[in-house]
Amino acid sequence: MSLLQECPVCRKRFSLKRKKCLCGVSLGKFSGKVYWVSVYLDGRKLRERIGPNRSAAKQREREILKLRTEERFIDKDRAARLSLNELCKWYLDLPEVKAKDSYNRDKHFITHLKRLLGEGIKIKDITTGRIESYQKIRLSEPSPVHPGKTITPCEVNKEVTALKVIFNRAVRHGKLKLNPITNVKRLPENNIRQRILTLDEFTALLDASEPHLKPIIRVAYYMGMRKDEIVRLTWPEVDLRKGFIRLPAERTKTDSPRIIPLHPEVKATLEKLPRGLHTDRVFLRHGQPFEEIKHSFQTACKKAQIENFTFHDLRHCALNNLRKAGNDFFQIMAMSGHKTISVFKRYNLVTEEELSKIKWPSEERKVGTIGTYTGTNEKEATASMP
Repeated sequence: MSLLQECPVCRKRFSLKRKKCLCGVSLGKFSGKVYWVSVYLDGRKLRERIGPNRSAAKQREREILKLRTEERFIDKDRAARLSLNELCKWYLDLPEVKAKDSYNRDKHFITHLKRLLGEGIKIKDITTGRIESYQKIRLSEPSPVHPGKTITPCEVNKEVTALKVIFNRAVRHGKLKLNPITNVKRLPENNIRQRILTLDEFTALLDASEPHLKPIIRVAYYMGMRKDEIVRLTWPEVDLRKGFIRLPAERTKTDSPRIIPLHPEVKATLEKLPRGLHTDRVFLRHGQPFEEIKHSFQTACKKAQIENFTFHDLRHCALNNLRKAGNDFFQIMAMSGHKTISVFKRYNLVTEEELSKIKWPSEERKVGTIGTYTGTNEKEATASMP
């Protein structure tokens, strides 16, 4: 059994003898640290958070030692006392959570979780089986966005992931010992978009768009940037001389800086755009910055008679066209901001037209190397294949 001190910055725990944390913070008397009691019980290592009072921590240590000696120590089960409503309220009040861009979306997910699971349900009663039942119920509920359809597996996965994040944060803060739904599996999703504009459709879309929307659509179609990255683009981020757009980390979805080469059409468009008087934003409407383009884009699609197409599909068009132009995958990924090949692959659609142009090995190579084998071992056979 031992007492531990928790660093107020990085939350790592050390023995009381340590004077300085690995992150450089001094673990002095008035550093705002928190004390923990660490004890082994039946071969398991248990830790109990006490608080900032060292005397209280020592007193609790003596109590546990006495109870363990008398074989009367009972480990506190916080999950048996804490309700889902209390935990969610605690989570939403955390400063780091309030600072998230997805804060309102998290609140929306939590509303559905509390509605079906029950606000008063204790955390200990939220099991893998209970969450699997939740998934089935949600999948049967009607979609508020698409009349006549039900909630998609993607939406349900996001809600369950939000609950997992809450539990994991509670574990890190010592409110729970473990995440009770770690083993819940994601529902299979079949949401890969396969809508790519033809050149004629793209031209029709541009012709049907309002003046403030045309340059935005060009950037999305040719360069594959995300909607917010385009709409909130500023002139300091545009390097017309060298032909790049340079996005800082705080402006990207992945929190990593990104450099995007300017397509010649886009560069010519940007060079003709007027500058605002009291703003550095690139795209303006009646001389003023704007945020919302959903309505005007849907109107343009309707006028151009383009169905089943979203603004984000323009990003698919761009990356697919860059791939067909013969660019290296890693160049395209650096441009788009994708971190993994698996995610990048979702944005590429191999069409029937591409498949019809596949190159076959010549008849001579086919007979000489694949159809016949005269080698004496497996290595020779492998070497003879094209």
